[in-house]
Amino acid sequence: MTNYNILLADDDDDDRSFFIDALEELPVDVSLQTVSNGAELMQLLNRDALSLPQVLFLDLNMPRKSGFECLEEIKQDEKLKQLPVIIYSTSADSDVIDMLYKKGAHYYIRKPAQFSDLKSVIHKAITVVGHQRRQPPKEKFVISP
Repeated sequence: MTNYNILLADDDDDDRSFFIDALEELPVDVSLQTVSNGAELMQLLNRDALSLPQVLFLDLNMPRKSGFECLEEIKQDEKLKQLPVIIYSTSADSDVIDMLYKKGAHYYIRKPAQFSDLKSVIHKAITVVGHQRRQPPKEKFVISP
């Protein structure tokens, strides 16, 4: 069984708890680390660039440094740019989603309201990234339940 090493960057305590609860119910072995703002995320990634997570779930609206800024920094850094980044946000703006794809995000998940949907999208994302570490074609960029 594969053990997935996941990093979640999200400033909302409830969303982090919801994510953790969903992970615990999935049939996958997971190690999860969380950070609560973009500055903390970038410090962690730059400090541990040799032991990066297998996937980063990145919220867009965070204090100190936004998810947009973090994505840009990650994709411009030689040591970090191969890290699969899954945007995990409440936004449904198609222009924003298009821009994130162009900036190099691997997948996009709109935070679902239903717990069962959250489990479904997280499981799909982990499974897909485990098999495909490159950015998919645009039509497969958004992961939905």
